[in-house]
Amino acid sequence: MNGFMGRLAQRFQRFMTGRYGSDKLNMVILVAAIVLEILYAVFGLPALAILSILLIGLAFFRMFSKNREKRAKENHVLLQFLSEAKMLRKYHIYRCPGCRQKIRVPRKGGMTVDVSCPKCGTKFRKKI
Repeated sequence: MNGFMGRLAQRFQRFMTGRYGSDKLNMVILVAAIVLEILYAVFGLPALAILSILLIGLAFFRMFSKNREKRAKENHVLLQFLSEAKMLRKYHIYRCPGCRQKIRVPRKGGMTVDVSCPKCGTKFRKKI
């Protein structure tokens, strides 16, 4: 039996050579599909099951794709989005009223701070 499983593993390894495999975006897609399946089991809406199957198909398509660059770009977009979302929890983003430059200010609940724009030097007050 071990010989059969070993040959099967080698065949799968040869099949996956040059293919993209799994990444963070695939995991997000599969988790979303599982959540939709659970919602389908609770509410019984066929649209949820169809959407779940489509998401699973998308995950398999991405996993077996040979276009590695495109899949890596898609994953990079997700990782950028996640890092932006994490940053927004720690900081407020304001625009300078003078030059419209984005300014990042740490969140410190309930305080009023004086913000000065590093680009044009305009000073303004914001409640954080």
